[in-house]
Amino acid sequence: RDRKRERENRDVYMSSHEQRFRLFSSVEYEGQLYMTPQNFIESVTMSEPRNKKPWMSLTKQELEKILGDTPAVWQGTSKLFRNLRERGIIAYTEYLFLLCILTKPHAGFKIAFNMFDADGNQMVDKREFLVVSYPYYSRQFVARSYWDVLRRGASQALFSDLAERAEEGMMIDTTLLVHFFGKKGKAELTFDDFYRFMDNLQTEVLEIEFLTYSKGMTTISEEDFARILLRYTNVENISSYLDNVRQSIPDEKGITFDEFRSFFQFLNNLEDFAIAMQMYNFASRSIGQDEFGRAVYVATGLKLTRHLVHTIFKIFDVDHDDQLSYKEFIGIMKDRLHRGGRGYKTAERFTSFKSCMKKELAGR
Repeated sequence: RDRKRERENRDVYMSSHEQRFRLFSSVEYEGQLYMTPQNFIESVTMSEPRNKKPWMSLTKQELEKILGDTPAVWQGTSKLFRNLRERGIIAYTEYLFLLCILTKPHAGFKIAFNMFDADGNQMVDKREFLVVSYPYYSRQFVARSYWDVLRRGASQALFSDLAERAEEGMMIDTTLLVHFFGKKGKAELTFDDFYRFMDNLQTEVLEIEFLTYSKGMTTISEEDFARILLRYTNVENISSYLDNVRQSIPDEKGITFDEFRSFFQFLNNLEDFAIAMQMYNFASRSIGQDEFGRAVYVATGLKLTRHLVHTIFKIFDVDHDDQLSYKEFIGIMKDRLHRGGRGYKTAERFTSFKSCMKKELAGR
């Protein structure tokens, strides 16, 4: 009863991420809420949970069975979350970590790994990972220890404290911890496995979104591509953008998954693209398709197909002059990048993996 009252009192000042985590979570263990892998997938691909039910309380035996069936990271697959479905638990801070992964360019994977690798030995062990992801520490302690690791390196005292808490049973293993570090917590995470996990997670989420609209076909329509792009944005009149597509692309060719994925890889490099466009001196002006494609390649190394660039222009070319409003496009796509996980009118923008974790863990 006291825990329930405490949770209700906290609702007043929850961040948009925490509100979403609570909305989609379906599991409770020892008074702590967790997401299942299925919950996480729904939270980044759907506006509302498919079937919202009361939180299910796990027993110790049920949790042990779930974690015992968790595959190792070296068995990596782009269907990990779909395969696990309800057989896993994800803590709130791990949820933030996974969200950050979805918005990271591949070039940033090494930086993210190094932020965990406190001793610089090119391996991440369980204690290093726990400095960021351990859910039972107070927010102040997590934020403090996290930044200590980044700025000065993790102290032996901090690691000892984590070890003592683990031995005293003050923390529980989660699906990610077992996946990364094994059932005994002794394995170490290599960069190759870390990279594969991040790349697979990005691919899995994109595959789910794509398959929702492709219905078994190899392409999705340009109109459905527009629908996906405009989800979770502050665009009020989405129908006008869809009308643009219908009128401007009467002969449907379709968007392939490779094109779909390359566009979202580009979105993860949006800040670099903005800088490239400023170098072209188009920051306050509309741009053409050739300039757009060239700027994407310069900033990201990605070559978007002509049809994909053409489709993007037809979606956002409101006045039909075959020019793209740079500022409007950037603003809308920054909203889309965070998949509804922030309040568009008030939430601050996350410009790095570092600030993503800091603002959520120490912002209240």
